[in-house]
Amino acid sequence: MRKSARIAALATVGLLAAGSLTACADEAASTSGKGGGKGEKVKIMVGGLDKVIYLPAMLTQQLGYFDAEGLDVELLSEPAGVQAETALVAGQVQGTVGFYDHTLDLQTKGKHVESVVQFSHAPGEVEIVSNKVAKDITSPKDFKGRKLGVTGLGSSTDFLTKYLAVKNGVQVSEFSPVAVGAGPTFLSALEKGSIDAGMTTDPTVAMALEKKIGKVLVDMRTPEGSQEALGGPYPSSSLYMQTDWVNGHKDTVQKLANAFVKTLKWMSTHSADEIAAKMPADYSQGDKKLYASAIESTLPMFTEDGVMPENGPETVEKVLKAFNPNIKNATIDLGKTFTTEFVEKAAG
Repeated sequence: MRKSARIAALATVGLLAAGSLTACADEAASTSGKGGGKGEKVKIMVGGLDKVIYLPAMLTQQLGYFDAEGLDVELLSEPAGVQAETALVAGQVQGTVGFYDHTLDLQTKGKHVESVVQFSHAPGEVEIVSNKVAKDITSPKDFKGRKLGVTGLGSSTDFLTKYLAVKNGVQVSEFSPVAVGAGPTFLSALEKGSIDAGMTTDPTVAMALEKKIGKVLVDMRTPEGSQEALGGPYPSSSLYMQTDWVNGHKDTVQKLANAFVKTLKWMSTHSADEIAAKMPADYSQGDKKLYASAIESTLPMFTEDGVMPENGPETVEKVLKAFNPNIKNATIDLGKTFTTEFVEKAAG
């Protein structure tokens, strides 16, 4: 669902030499963009602008909070978080709205990025199983030999799928991950049998249920669901940025944090219908009721203050170490994967 309205797209970019990253980001920050050059220019890549799990990005723009901070923010979109991560590391954008777990993965590769605003304390993800095989797949224990949909290989849906499998006795080599994106491509794959099950978010979840092509197998849209599936809070959606850029542009980062924390507080005091009404009209794909319902189902995942949940980083590390050999054999400095400096000032 929500196939539409890509604000912009970047061409596939290769990783640039570390010494050139900050220079590229600085150049991008100084160019005028869609806002007509008013305010300080910042480019943020989102791993799917129309996904409810990343809703604070567009909502902040819709509420005018970026403008109020004197920022000219250009939101761009890639269908999977791993592609948004690549754009950040390549210096094409100053920030990424994506899953926090990428900060750990990147640290093992010598890339230092950190979450500066933590939108969530649960993944917001749902494992949907096709109605055609629902009798045969009743838990992740039944993943063996199956084709499992993920947004992209190396994405957070890929990470979480592998963890659920390994946790339930199925080795990573015993199932086939299939990159199917989200929205209509995911729904088509599920309907046609290209995948037996898959991990996705709202409103794709709501649409799959409405079309009666799938059933919920694992629901991680709430802190309780995260606890049951993953053993603790799982910080996911966040604004993460290159550490060097953060340290060199603290005023800009503070303005971004101010805007996002305002949005999270606004969300905590407004209904799903009120939030849906603020979003671009085409995000509802002609069904406002279904879109509001999708937002309501996902709202429990969001924080109210942008602060990293206690023990959240440890849960993420545990999940990644279960299947990722790079992280399993690496020493991760969790303190360098996030900062609360800016959200604490924003709250104050």
